[in-house]
Amino acid sequence: MLKAVFLEFRGVIIRDEALRRDLVDALLLGENLRPNPADFVQMCRGRGDRTCLQGLLTQRGRVVTEDYLNKLLAKQSGQYCQQLMALERLPIYPGLTDWLYQLKAAQLPVGIVTAAQRPDVAWVLAQANLSDSLTIWVTDEDIPLGQDKPVAMPYQLALDRLNQEHPTLQARPEECLAIEASFNGIAAAQAAGIPVAGVAHQYPYRMIQRRADWVVDYLSELDLDWLQQQYNE
Repeated sequence: MLKAVFLEFRGVIIRDEALRRDLVDALLLGENLRPNPADFVQMCRGRGDRTCLQGLLTQRGRVVTEDYLNKLLAKQSGQYCQQLMALERLPIYPGLTDWLYQLKAAQLPVGIVTAAQRPDVAWVLAQANLSDSLTIWVTDEDIPLGQDKPVAMPYQLALDRLNQEHPTLQARPEECLAIEASFNGIAAAQAAGIPVAGVAHQYPYRMIQRRADWVVDYLSELDLDWLQQQYNE
């Protein structure tokens, strides 16, 4: 049976890719480095900020120390929240609130598995009044460099935390569901043995369909009753 659901932050909860790309480009320009849109897609989509910046800077010949990287990440995080505050409306994906309500009504624990920076995640969830809906968190500070998606580690850690918080649940990977929008995210969940519902927010439907166990165009199309039947078969 389905015992828990895990969501990615970027591409599932918030539509922020354009903002994130602009912030990364600004950081590179501030370091006298030239941005490249293709590099962003290859190194940053479906990956955390730390992995993204590490890869972009290293590719351009920079020696990236932990202190140097942390300063850039802190700068990016501050600008991220400032830019979102300036928007008339927070770009939360349609259907998310209703989906989380369904999960709550079904008494299913819900977690977030992402390598986005924890302050960014906390700020967005607080602004959207969703903090109480996601009780298990795995964010950038929990994921060592090199263990970001598509590696299974973030989902393995989330499963461990789920069972620590709900010791009577004894959830196995195949009894959980991951909701992902990127190839790396899908691969990470499946590497951990967790089935995936892909949403075509960042890639075309057919491309997600080739990788995920199930696929929808929008979160509003996720049918919890139908999904639970798949786990009961």
